[in-house]
Amino acid sequence: MKKIYIQKYYLILIIGLILSFQFEVKAQQRPIFSQYMFNGLVLNPAYAGNQPQLSISFLHRDQWVNVEGAPKTNTLIAHTALKDRPVGLGLLISRDKIGVHDDYSIYGSYAYKLNIGIGTLSLGLQAGFNYMASDFRKLSTIDQNDALFAGSVSRFSPNFGTGAFFSNNTTYAGISIPYLINNKVYKKEDFVSEAKEARYYFVTGGHVFTVSPTLKIKPSALIRVQEGQPMGVDLNTNVFLQEVLNIGLSYRSGDAATLLFELLLNKHLSMGYAYDHTLSQIRNYTDGTHEFMLTYRRSLGKGPCHAYF
Repeated sequence: MKKIYIQKYYLILIIGLILSFQFEVKAQQRPIFSQYMFNGLVLNPAYAGNQPQLSISFLHRDQWVNVEGAPKTNTLIAHTALKDRPVGLGLLISRDKIGVHDDYSIYGSYAYKLNIGIGTLSLGLQAGFNYMASDFRKLSTIDQNDALFAGSVSRFSPNFGTGAFFSNNTTYAGISIPYLINNKVYKKEDFVSEAKEARYYFVTGGHVFTVSPTLKIKPSALIRVQEGQPMGVDLNTNVFLQEVLNIGLSYRSGDAATLLFELLLNKHLSMGYAYDHTLSQIRNYTDGTHEFMLTYRRSLGKGPCHAYF
């Protein structure tokens, strides 16, 4: 039992250091979502108001189940198109918790839409801030006098980003840099880390194929580039049945294979779930990742509320 406890302690400590401080290792700093293909605003501010509707989603992600101190993320995603104006507005509110660290963020988005004949091109901006608080007093350290893990710290970090998003009835493609400022990650009396937030670059695309009036298939992909890290690729396939049930499979390079579904409960409300089967070495410590989503949509025009992207 003691050996297992020690292994878990060091695992949590290593994860916390990698995700939060970065030191010589650069690692994932922003939350990753599995149902982003239906919440494009988490990747690209130009997605705001993509459909003529109001959309409000709540998403909960429980990453690496059974690993003490593993990331847990709660996110509110809201966006809408403005009637009779080529403008979309969006809002992201999130809390990302890992170990003794809490990261709160609020970002607003603005997208301007241009009709270019073959579809709509949206140009977007987002701005907001992250507030990170770390309480090291909750840690059980080997050296009680280690200044690095004493007391608590907090940091306020404003940021902004931009993106472009093209779409028509069957196809979409986007490119974005949601966070442009490389804020310092950590600063404390007697200790200053040179670690900084890394920029993310996202490229997305997908197409809806109509097989029959009751069956549609949507392959899609995401290229994720983080400064200082190898390029990551997501490959996805979603099958829509009767425009009521969506079943999907995803592969995230070097990280996870995902099974997901979304069920339209009525013309306004849908629920989604995704399970990530971990492929990296941490799979020896966890049963995977669960992600839950609840979405409310209300049409602003004559079109349906449910969208394929």
